[in-house]
Amino acid sequence: MENVPQPPLRLLFICSRNRLRSPTAEAVFSTYPNVEASSAGTNPDADTPLSSDLIQWADIVFVMERTHRKKLDERFQSLLIGKRVVVLGIPDKYGYMDKRLVALLEAKVARYLGQ
Repeated sequence: MENVPQPPLRLLFICSRNRLRSPTAEAVFSTYPNVEASSAGTNPDADTPLSSDLIQWADIVFVMERTHRKKLDERFQSLLIGKRVVVLGIPDKYGYMDKRLVALLEAKVARYLGQ
């Protein structure tokens, strides 16, 4: 029996403005084997605003705080049916690629990667 390659696991990371936490997560997990990562923000002024296309693309959606989950539910409820959404509980107090943020992300997300 042949080894059939698994499709990449698509991870979407969401924070408020898509400037610090979620882009860090995207950068970190984009380097993982068999993982594709993207990021977006819930605010209108986000560098990459959250869209229905991104939610549909993702296998797992990670939000940094409960408030992001609430906004996600309000705006995209119908697209979340059957979709795994994980609240990471990471506050907005880290800079881009802060070593403490990277360590937190790796610790909290690893269990969902099945690697």
